[in-house]
Amino acid sequence: MSDTATAEETVAVLGHVDEYLKLGQEYDASDIHLATAAQPTWRRFGSFAPIWPNGGVLTEAETDKLVDEFLTDKQKEMLEKRGDVDFAYATDFGRFRASVVRQRLGLDMTFRVINTHLRTMEELNLPDSVKPLTQYQNGLVLVTGPVGCGKSTTLAALVDHINQEREDHIITLEDPIEYILESKGCHVNQREVHSHTASFSKALRGSLREDPDVIMVGEMRDLETISLAITASETGHLVLGTLHTGNGPRTLDRLLDVFPVEQRDQIRIMVSESLRGIISQQLVPRADGEGRVLALEVLVNTPAVAACIRDGKTFMLPGVMQTGKKVGMILMDDSLLALAQAGTITKDEALARAEDKQAMTANLA
Repeated sequence: MSDTATAEETVAVLGHVDEYLKLGQEYDASDIHLATAAQPTWRRFGSFAPIWPNGGVLTEAETDKLVDEFLTDKQKEMLEKRGDVDFAYATDFGRFRASVVRQRLGLDMTFRVINTHLRTMEELNLPDSVKPLTQYQNGLVLVTGPVGCGKSTTLAALVDHINQEREDHIITLEDPIEYILESKGCHVNQREVHSHTASFSKALRGSLREDPDVIMVGEMRDLETISLAITASETGHLVLGTLHTGNGPRTLDRLLDVFPVEQRDQIRIMVSESLRGIISQQLVPRADGEGRVLALEVLVNTPAVAACIRDGKTFMLPGVMQTGKKVGMILMDDSLLALAQAGTITKDEALARAEDKQAMTANLA
């Protein structure tokens, strides 16, 4: 970005990754990329660009040096063995999700800036219909959306609300641990996949022997983890998890499609009974260029929703959600429309992200 570089000459390579991370933090970047044969780049407000227009290109020797100075011996060993290593990187000024990979030209480093300020549900402007989802003693609550849409932030806010309002045992399974949750009303145990346990499925299986009331699963991506999460939600635990899906109906399809065909009827019944709600979200660039704003869809399990799931008719859910606004349901298109009508996002942005483009066009006219 131009205001970070005042000189016309090429900006020299900085001496340590921490210097890049401080810069990213200062300028509200979400990610920092340091790659061999490329300029140092960052993602700010969803846009990917060089940190400096006249930034120097990193050589293989320079990226090797940067990597060597911040990895531990154990991480270097893993990088050598596997060709990649992922971990939480903590400094005296912040926490970062770090990934180092070996590729054709050399080493690449990617850092996700973790906002260590744990935001509340109110600060995130989550609707009132979300709060009841934290009050169940059992069941499944899912937060979904694409990579980098703030799922971890929303999930942490939900868990922290439970932590303040209840007196329970909370176990979080994360990769890596992003927000540090201090025990308040609840006793909180946080486990990091690859540091404290081999995988989400192994951690989830182990957590069921730890007498938890609430289990947060950072990622539900494989059959075993999803199956264990559904079972746990049926057996007296409140399970909160994430999936990389765009809306409620697609989330349910993804949840069911991982199971063998012969099991799906049974799983549909289990999910129809255990599901409490699905929060789907995306971060949309603001019309004024000052950051991004949250667009949100909320599906609440009602008898009508449960019947759609049980009968395998998830395609009917948008219609059910349209008529379920009185119980707090919100369609993503309605959220986008409200933001566009308020001038918070552009009409073009709302139309590009809409499920029903014809209806969105008519409503924006």
